[in-house]
Amino acid sequence: QVQLVESGGGSVQAGGSLRLSCAASERTFRTYTMDMGWFRQAPGKERDLVAAIRWSDGRTTYADSVKGRFTISRDNAKNTMYLQMNSLKPEDTAVYYCGARPASVYALTDDRGYAYWGQGTQVTVSS
Repeated sequence: QVQLVESGGGSVQAGGSLRLSCAASERTFRTYTMDMGWFRQAPGKERDLVAAIRWSDGRTTYADSVKGRFTISRDNAKNTMYLQMNSLKPEDTAVYYCGARPASVYALTDDRGYAYWGQGTQVTVSS
């Protein structure tokens, strides 16, 4: 079974930076066939796609609210995905989740089909 383990959340002041990591723990996790994405959920709101990456070719997509501030990347050797978050704003405060899905079914910008989830990590940005 695929397991995703997140790390890197925390508290930061507005304008600061954080980097989130999501490691796939199963050796046979065929990441080259997967999309992986970062989602976030603020209190009382739905879980929204923040950024996604297609593992096979590195294509990426971002929500408009984070373009130019967040960068998604991957490390093939470590089966790990990252989210570098710069110029953080209070409205970025949320629980951040990483997710994974088979890459062949949906367009990268589509937020459906994610079958595997991390445990979530809290990001708090104070003004």
